[in-house]
Amino acid sequence: MKHNNVIPNGHFKKHWQNYVKTWFNQPARKARRRNARQQKAIKIFPRPTAGPLRPVVRGQTLKYNMKVRAGRGFSLEELKSGLCVPLSQIDDTNLQYNQAAGIAKKLAPTIGIAVDHRRRNSSLEGFQKNVQRLKTFKAKLVVFPRRARKVKAGDSSPEELATATQVTGPFLPIVSEKPTIELVKVTEDMKSFKAYDKLRLERTNARHVGVRAKRAAEAEKEEKK
Repeated sequence: MKHNNVIPNGHFKKHWQNYVKTWFNQPARKARRRNARQQKAIKIFPRPTAGPLRPVVRGQTLKYNMKVRAGRGFSLEELKSGLCVPLSQIDDTNLQYNQAAGIAKKLAPTIGIAVDHRRRNSSLEGFQKNVQRLKTFKAKLVVFPRRARKVKAGDSSPEELATATQVTGPFLPIVSEKPTIELVKVTEDMKSFKAYDKLRLERTNARHVGVRAKRAAEAEKEEKK
């Protein structure tokens, strides 16, 4: 052996056959998951299999806030109070949208609506979207009475109960809105406009704001003398 090299000392895995990962139980697990879904649907009937209704929220941080997803639960403002913006910002333009869905916070979980008391509404658009989501849910909601002989206020009519079916797929799915692109006709002014030169000029002006202001102040002092 020459030079300062590593001395070969290979430890080959002699028993690799004992550590091979197989996946022969995949078809059986597929059947097991399917049976579990069916049993869950039977257990929670007539409630939807997808679980409670959840709000539309945006991802946290600048990296993910352009994506919409399902949140943990609706805020108390969306359910009942209706104060989605500070009182100082409420005017005639958004006052009509400042009416909440009118659902009691203790009633909501019993009719399939998830509630998160920690959430705070920071945008009027998100508040309106979730309130409309709740109103759409209420319009399609069929409430079965706990006891067939004792029908309470808010329970659905016998005709609605007779035609009601269990929702097995996604209910009110969240769809991402694609941005619309507005096409304009290219004019001669657009063609003659030099964007790079304009950017360089504005960058230079921004860099020399302080120097030019100082020179103007000094020149004004000289004129007063």
